[in-house]
Amino acid sequence: MKTIDTEKAPAAIGPYSQAKVSGGFVFTSGQIPVDPKSGEIVGSDVTAQAEQVLANLGAVLAAAGSDFSRVVKATCFLASMDDFAAFNAVYGKYMTEKPARSCVAVKTLPKNVLCEVEAIAEI
Repeated sequence: MKTIDTEKAPAAIGPYSQAKVSGGFVFTSGQIPVDPKSGEIVGSDVTAQAEQVLANLGAVLAAAGSDFSRVVKATCFLASMDDFAAFNAVYGKYMTEKPARSCVAVKTLPKNVLCEVEAIAEI
């Protein structure tokens, strides 16, 4: 098993890694809309936040030797299902291969962000 750590995505803020590689797959931790350089939340609406989330996720996938075209399963967390359509508009630009997906609304996300995405992808 290999641990993924890239400066192109936010550092883990707890006892976890950005991702793990095992058995030909990368399992990412959830990515939130944090700028990896400044550590600040990017965007005040779900569209801007989703763009940063997916940029961060792409950086983690790349560091593991994968990309969005190889994602087999994504899990998306929204602070409100009212943002579902706007989130999907951004998500669909990146996840063009339409991986399996779950998308749920949760009470609160880390740092009170509006969305978070994690993925499992082939290497």
